Amino acid sequence: MSVTFLVAGVGLVAIQRLLELRLSRRHERILHARGAVERGRGHYPLMVGLHVLWLLSTLVEGILRGPDVPVYWPIPLTLFLLVQPLRYWAIFSLGEYWNTRILVVPGTTLVRRGPYRYFPHPNYVVVAVEVATFPLIFGAWITALVFSTLNAALLFLRIREENRALSELAVSGQQSALSKNTGATN
Repeated sequence: MSVTFLVAGVGLVAIQRLLELRLSRRHERILHARGAVERGRGHYPLMVGLHVLWLLSTLVEGILRGPDVPVYWPIPLTLFLLVQPLRYWAIFSLGEYWNTRILVVPGTTLVRRGPYRYFPHPNYVVVAVEVATFPLIFGAWITALVFSTLNAALLFLRIREENRALSELAVSGQQSALSKNTGATN
C-alpha cells in the first residue's frame, strides 16, 4: 500500500464528512426556523471527536503498519462501498429533516419512507460498518476494533436519546392531529 492511497482514502472520507456537515448545517437552520428543539446536545461533541480521531487513527496506524496492503483489503473496501447507497437513501428520504444533530420539530410526523419503512436507524448501520471496515482496508485493525467499540457505546446513548425525541414527536404529532380533529387547541 502506498502512503498516497492511504492519504487519498482518508482525505476522501474526510471530504465526504465535511460535505455532509455542510448539508446538516443548512438543514439545521431550516429546522430551527420551524421551531426545532435539539436533544442529545451533550454527546454531540463526543460524536464529532470520535469521527475525527477515527480518521486520524486510521491514517497513523496505516502509516505505522507500513507499505504492504493486507491481502484481505478488497473485502472491507467492498463492504464500505456497499453501505454508501444506504447512507444516501437515508439522507434523501429524510430530506430537510436529515441532520447530524437530533432536532425535533413539534407538530411534524415521523418519516416512514425509504429505508425508514424497514428499520429505524439506517444511517447508524452505515456508520457502524464504515467505522469497522474503513481502517481494515489499510490493515489498521486496532483502529477498527477500538473505534468500533467506542462507536457502539456512543450509538447506544445516541439511539436511546433519539428514540426518546422521536417518541415525543410521535406523541406531539398525535396530539396535534387529535386537536385538529376535535377542534381543540394545544
